[in-house]
Amino acid sequence: MIKIFSTEQVKQLDQYTIEHEPISSIDLVERAATMFMHEFCRRYSKHARIVIFAGQGNNGADALAIAQLLQDEGYRVETYLFNPTEHLSLDCEMNKQRLLEMDRVEFTEVIADFVPPELEKYDIVIDGLFGSGLNRPVTGGFSAVINYINSSEATVVSIDIPSGLFGEDNRQNDPDAIICADLTLTFGFPKLAFLLPENAPFVGEWKVLDIGIHPEALENTATAWSMVTEEDISNVFEPRDKFANKGTYGHALLIAGSRGKMGASVMSARACLRAGVGLLTVHIPQRGEQIMQMSVPEAMVSFDNHKEYFTVVPELSHYEAVGIGPGLGQQLESAAALERLLQTAGKPMVIDADALNIIASNNDLLNKIPARSILTPHPKEFDRIAGETATTYERIYKAQALAVKHNICVVLKGAYTATCTPSGNIYFNSTGNPGMATAGSGDVLTGVILGLLAQGHKPETAAVSGVFLHGTAGDMAAMYRSEESMLAGDIPEMLGKAFKALGGK
Repeated sequence: MIKIFSTEQVKQLDQYTIEHEPISSIDLVERAATMFMHEFCRRYSKHARIVIFAGQGNNGADALAIAQLLQDEGYRVETYLFNPTEHLSLDCEMNKQRLLEMDRVEFTEVIADFVPPELEKYDIVIDGLFGSGLNRPVTGGFSAVINYINSSEATVVSIDIPSGLFGEDNRQNDPDAIICADLTLTFGFPKLAFLLPENAPFVGEWKVLDIGIHPEALENTATAWSMVTEEDISNVFEPRDKFANKGTYGHALLIAGSRGKMGASVMSARACLRAGVGLLTVHIPQRGEQIMQMSVPEAMVSFDNHKEYFTVVPELSHYEAVGIGPGLGQQLESAAALERLLQTAGKPMVIDADALNIIASNNDLLNKIPARSILTPHPKEFDRIAGETATTYERIYKAQALAVKHNICVVLKGAYTATCTPSGNIYFNSTGNPGMATAGSGDVLTGVILGLLAQGHKPETAAVSGVFLHGTAGDMAAMYRSEESMLAGDIPEMLGKAFKALGGK
């Protein structure tokens, strides 16, 4: 797992590294600047004109160190240091003096009036005005500089975090006073703000640079947020027993489908089987028989009493896990049957789509969900349950609170899908692509998680690894089909390759 720390914790981690490596503060700045320089040189030509905007604090110190290194590499660098209070941090002052000692330096210290340079389309601006410790909106002259940079056609590369952006909660921020970067090269680990869609226009592409934060500090500093990596998931899928049989890998029940929505049940069933479940029974309305039997012959079928939608809870004792929701419909009889199911299931469930919408219309059902069940809402489905939210930041914290209160997992779908667990931890996914924003992709995810849950994985593991596996298969489908033409049905077909990529057989 890649831990994601708050901006306050970042200061503590830096200080621990300085004291226990040990390393001086200015040398840590130099290390960060060197990593930035290497990545920058890999991406950008020496023919480009580089214009650096540095602030008074440690982000400015990074910027001035980068100016020195890029000039040594043969870039043409113009540096503007904004110092309206005539007070620089110690590291910033030291790097200012080092820069001034170099030959052929184009350096301007701005204390009062600022005559901005003409920024052209092929110029590259390096933004080092403010770092991750900012906690109030940028105003005054600095806001004007940010607006000037944003209004140009130059490429903008931010150091650690776009100036003006807060590391976590930006609800009280001024979006007009935040740098809109094309690329953000951040130090140590992602900032929480990078994972939230409302901040995408500011962050642009981002990449983490390892600057050698002390491993003991990383290990011993607790945080609820982390990002899941391939290494974390590769340990989940163990080799299969040579003498195993279909009963070894569980029997799942999927309750899905209604008139006009049988496709959702088909995609979810295929995904469940491709996720490795031993046996799958799909409970469907009677008129769905031909569709299901022809589309997914590997699945067994249980028929509802009703021809067109779900009304009866089947016998549950044969199943290791139960999933419900894809294409279910929201009829009153289906809602009543869902309530009976929640009361009698007695085991963790996977709940999605119309099942979530039924719960949203009767929040008393939240208290009846079996412990450690997995809810998989997209943002609008979640807002129907928990109330409208203005930002993804607020939505994630509501999901975290809901997971803890009801002892469930909440998989909040989207880019960097966030899985909130009963313990209060939040796991962000690092796989997937925009091509997966297509009808049925969520139904496929429900099937994948259900298949893993039925095989005996703990609910938290099934949720987190299922999301990662689903995203990996989606990435492979995009490579084969393209993001534009990908269909949800392409994702289950790539699950086998995804398993192999993650260490499966």
